[in-house]
Amino acid sequence: MSQASQIRRDVGPFALMLTGLGSIIGSGWLFGAWRAAQIAGPGAIWAWVIGAAIIMTVALTYAELGAMFPESGGMVRYGHYSHGSLVGFIAAWANWIAIVSVISVEAEASAQYMSSWKWQWAKDLYRQMPGGHGELSTNGLLIAAVLVVMYFLFNFWSVKLFARSNTAITLFKLIIPALTAVLLIASGFHAENFSVGIHGELHKTDFPSILTAVAIAGIVFSFNGFQSPVNLAGEARNPGKSIPFAIVCSILLATVVYVLLQVAFIGAVPREMLANVGWHGINFSSPFADLAIILGLQWLATLLFIDAVISPSGTGMTYTATTARMLYGMERNGTLPKILGRVHPKWGIPRPAMWVNLAVSFLFLFFFRGWGSLAAVISVATIISYLTGPVSVMTLRRTAPGLHRPLRLGGLSVLAGIAFIMSTELLYWAKWPLTGEIILLMVVALPVYFYFQTMADDFFKPLERMILLVSSIAPAVLLSMLAGAFYLYSSDSPIATPLFLAGLAYSWVMFAVVIPVFRMRSDASAMDSFKHHLRGAWWLVCYLPVLAFVSWAGSTTFGGQGYLSYGWDLAVVAAIGLVFYLWGVKSGWRTPSVEAAELEAKVDPNAPLVPPDEATAERITGR
Repeated sequence: MSQASQIRRDVGPFALMLTGLGSIIGSGWLFGAWRAAQIAGPGAIWAWVIGAAIIMTVALTYAELGAMFPESGGMVRYGHYSHGSLVGFIAAWANWIAIVSVISVEAEASAQYMSSWKWQWAKDLYRQMPGGHGELSTNGLLIAAVLVVMYFLFNFWSVKLFARSNTAITLFKLIIPALTAVLLIASGFHAENFSVGIHGELHKTDFPSILTAVAIAGIVFSFNGFQSPVNLAGEARNPGKSIPFAIVCSILLATVVYVLLQVAFIGAVPREMLANVGWHGINFSSPFADLAIILGLQWLATLLFIDAVISPSGTGMTYTATTARMLYGMERNGTLPKILGRVHPKWGIPRPAMWVNLAVSFLFLFFFRGWGSLAAVISVATIISYLTGPVSVMTLRRTAPGLHRPLRLGGLSVLAGIAFIMSTELLYWAKWPLTGEIILLMVVALPVYFYFQTMADDFFKPLERMILLVSSIAPAVLLSMLAGAFYLYSSDSPIATPLFLAGLAYSWVMFAVVIPVFRMRSDASAMDSFKHHLRGAWWLVCYLPVLAFVSWAGSTTFGGQGYLSYGWDLAVVAAIGLVFYLWGVKSGWRTPSVEAAELEAKVDPNAPLVPPDEATAERITGR
């Protein structure tokens, strides 16, 4: 029995939709409205609407892919099917980094909200630092760590246990935010707040601030939860119908809730607070609970403190499930160790992948000690992972037109193009230098890809692979860990960034020397196979530095040097997005995975279409 066939299809359409809704309505609702109002003032309402519309265009492309290939960890597989292993790895790495870090963020959000409880031990969980930012204390981190372990245990034995507990939690999470919005509007609504600008002046629509809020205020961070139904597609019953239903309904329901919450937050803030500092100066440690206390709704504040544990925990549980499937999918791509693809024979759970994610979650807790420190980073990493969906779905229409598509979207060429261009705009709106920093984070992982590619293609003998690992990757990892230690000691440390860049440069130099030397003695078939993957990836490899450069040179409105004025910069970014979208679609090729899927579809046309792992696909197709 294949590993893929051991995954159980136990999740119905309603439960699958609730996994998406439960992922979207997590810690984002506790902090997102406050953060968006800080950045865009009353324009934050439009930020949620624009963000939802952009995410919906991206999500629809993944809805067709998810219905077409209903497998666990699907989000990390589609780029591999359409363009080969390098595109698949970059997209998977961006996606995994963005999602696995959310597990820690949700636990931190619960601990941070607990710090507003009246008891002194709770107040000591979160502390303000001299630099003006806040972080969890040691006790706060311990509570967050316990919550992470709880998320792990809820997923460890059965997907049924996860689905049942998630259904109850998500229904609670949907009721409490909606109730909060209605009560705040009914109890203390100040319509005049909508005329107050970001800095206390008369409000005028500040479009750049709205766009920035979409990118970094937690809006993309929140709506990223639409991925959960896609990554759990391998456990879905009747995936051709349940996956599109789950994705679309979860986004629409969450949009209604988030817009109501934003309206309620803007209207509930006391007028005298805005008169002093404007929206930019509003600062709450527990935004909605603090407003409830100001309005005398003590019972609502208590309910919110309870929900501050339940809402993030529901999202943390869901992401614990989906990230395990992502590592499982990356192993099937041939870019991670085989052990991460092992599925428990009785429970149908990829347990080794769960253990790895648990360890990584603890690392994120250690290095990032507050909700705000990671939300923007996660959002931008997520956007990079979105890029492959629109390109892959159009490429597969060209390279595999005969594959069965339970959902076939009309006007896909236009929809996919818009989705890619708007994702490019989102990256730009995140502002320099954040865009450059996250793109650098994507590059960091490429030595790992090259190492496992050499293993998959038999480039090196076992001893040679060990030497390559020790000489090229291990020193870079050690330097990066040392950089992290200096950063932990002081976020302004002048040593941290040079150490990190030194580790990255060392790894790249080693691979630049070792791989070409080996190429002279490698077997032609192995090198020919690798060339296919490289040709399919040039568009994405070039896209990342080009966009980083444009972000640096762009208007000062978005953190750039001002070489492009506001308005023209948005047009240039849109044009770049269109060019790379067309290049990406043209670069796709008939990969062994797609050819193997077509062969399997002929054997059993009624079975869900799940391509085999990379090694099996190459063996089946003889490539």
